[in-house]
Amino acid sequence: MKIWKKLALFCLSMSLIFAVSGCGGKKEVQEVNYPTKQVNVIQIFTAGGPLDVQSRVVEKHWKNNFNNQPLVFDYKVGAGGQVGMTEIAKANPDGYTFGGISYPHIVLQSLGKQATFKLEDFVFIAQGVVDPTILAVNKSSKIQNLKDFAAEAKKKNGEMTVGIVGTLSGQHIALLQLMDLMSVKFKMVVFPGSADQNTALRGGHIDAQLGNLTDIMRNQDAFRPLAIATSERHKWVPDVPTFKEQGYELISDIRRGFAAPAKIDPAKLKKLRDGLGKISKDPQYIQDMEKAGLYAEYMSGEDWQKYMEKYREQASGLMKKHGLI
Repeated sequence: MKIWKKLALFCLSMSLIFAVSGCGGKKEVQEVNYPTKQVNVIQIFTAGGPLDVQSRVVEKHWKNNFNNQPLVFDYKVGAGGQVGMTEIAKANPDGYTFGGISYPHIVLQSLGKQATFKLEDFVFIAQGVVDPTILAVNKSSKIQNLKDFAAEAKKKNGEMTVGIVGTLSGQHIALLQLMDLMSVKFKMVVFPGSADQNTALRGGHIDAQLGNLTDIMRNQDAFRPLAIATSERHKWVPDVPTFKEQGYELISDIRRGFAAPAKIDPAKLKKLRDGLGKISKDPQYIQDMEKAGLYAEYMSGEDWQKYMEKYREQASGLMKKHGLI
């Protein structure tokens, strides 16, 4: 139980620290004319999922900030994002390939037994979205609240199906936490992307899903949210109670943004960071993100890098407990 409380406190404290911190001292880099051709973006999850939608909103504003050059998307899907993130790590560091990534997936998978990359293989460009974890059921379900959910889980004795996206993902870890907190077992159903997960819940093929705020905003007609893993109720869904206020100390979110291969030219990295930072502050971009059901929260690449490194220290102990490393 203590390890979950430490992780919850870490998530909350780090959010506060990096929301107000600056980037610190920066080294001067030479100005470069970039880009001069199309830029390829590796997408680690299926089309139509939150990371894909986020990238498409960025694409709408990209040309105005990057020499009128296009973005081209390349989907490398599988293993909870590990396939795509491995491709990003190994990509040509010429500045013309970067990728959309998810936290904490990138940290957890870099520590796993089957790791195919290290955190040091990346440099981070910008965080664009914070997507809190939400437990939801189909509106046709007899489960009305978290108390009903816990009772049904105990009744089914390990047979309740809960959908998550990927292993060694934020949802995977959050579900392990929830099992510990509720003293129950679930049957995990792993999907390659949230679009597939949402389709399964809509179709009644799983009992529940541990998804994200984005899933709820885009499926309000079909899903009944039971609890959100934030410290306080979220302004977008004020009627959804937190896990905490219902007696479970669970704080969890997915953070999405962009990363490049570690050996990228510093001048091109600066262009990417500056350009994405400018886009992230554009009121029209923020409005477009909200219309897409994405809660925009910018963090600089430098600060996101530090955030990842700090979380890695916490996550290693957690994963050892569950035999994941």
